Amino acid sequence: MPLSQGDTARRIPISSEEQTLIEQVLRPGLTTRTTLAGDLEVSPAWITKTITPLIERGILTETGSAAHSGGRRARTLGFHPDVGLLLGVDFGATHLDIALAGPDLQVLARRSAVLDIADGPDTCLATLSGLVDDVLREQQLPIEQIRGIGVGVPGPVDFTRGRLTSPPIMPGWDDFPLPEKLMEQFPAAFVVVDNDVNLMALGERFHGQGQSSPNFIYVKVGSGIGAGIVVDGHLYRGSSGCAGDIGHIVVAQDGPACHCGNKGCVEALAGGQAIAEQARELAESGDSPLLAERLRAAGGFLTAEDVGAAAVQGDRAALELVDRSGRYVGEMLTTLVYFFNPDLILIGGGVSRIGHRFLNAIRQTVLAHASPLATRALQIEYSELGREAGVLGALTLAQQSIFYIPPA
Repeated sequence: MPLSQGDTARRIPISSEEQTLIEQVLRPGLTTRTTLAGDLEVSPAWITKTITPLIERGILTETGSAAHSGGRRARTLGFHPDVGLLLGVDFGATHLDIALAGPDLQVLARRSAVLDIADGPDTCLATLSGLVDDVLREQQLPIEQIRGIGVGVPGPVDFTRGRLTSPPIMPGWDDFPLPEKLMEQFPAAFVVVDNDVNLMALGERFHGQGQSSPNFIYVKVGSGIGAGIVVDGHLYRGSSGCAGDIGHIVVAQDGPACHCGNKGCVEALAGGQAIAEQARELAESGDSPLLAERLRAAGGFLTAEDVGAAAVQGDRAALELVDRSGRYVGEMLTTLVYFFNPDLILIGGGVSRIGHRFLNAIRQTVLAHASPLATRALQIEYSELGREAGVLGALTLAQQSIFYIPPA
């Protein structure tokens, strides 16, 4: 998908041959001239011819030594520090995480803040500005050294333009010129914006369990439900950037109304908000004494984690709610397993903290309904990166996006 976000003049021009080589350096694991030649099936002479200008221009550098079994140690390739700094930004519905890193993705500093994404872009960008100022002051770095910024947002994104499109929980953000606003603040940075779940999948691909799985799905189960899809090692966004909007797959024809206008969407039945609403009903009806107790202690507010805690204590109604929610997610995922045949499904988001009973209900449902061939090599796991996946994915997107091939 062509990328037109931001100002092309802020990106680093490279040739198509150099891009081929850089894409290999971007992959997880150590890279040497020998491994590049083997992976790309080219001669060592081609590698030398292509890599020399990149080293001379201060884009790549050879540092350290790879493990060897005798003879001269091979030098590992990486990005030169002069490429500049990267900033990863992960906006959630109620939080903001940022990380500052070198071009090799080595994180220098992190910051987090509580916010309400519904407060609008001006308030949220002011919070972001404050966090970045703190980090730069701590690291004694000028703002001009930030060359790439990746931003994740909890709503549908037109990726070619970096604009949110009718985000349901983000009033004031629709068609907001986020890349342009950030480039006003960061004078040397190229900015690229994507859906937060896509960036979580990207984070898992390069930093988590997805490193060894070229075909996997990352599923975020929070207030909403969405997916990031990785195909042959690359993030798949679809023709208009909205692939993975799985929360509105219908799993119960006579189910409750969803904010999208349909009935029985998996998000309306098993999303974090839906689980919390069902928990409140159980508490107020007297069906769940433990949830009623937690409701009183929390001042009239329950979360999916409260449901998980009550289930761990053996509350029958809470156990049934966890199992039912997991089955709904599993039924939805069964459709994706038949269609995509991944070897790994990772579950993240706030509802993943509900406990392993939820994960087991998902697994059992998929295994019961999908074919043995489709599930033979399939693993369904909770994400080990947790919330960190988003900001690491944002850094990775920034790193990948600062290079481009000028039109002929």
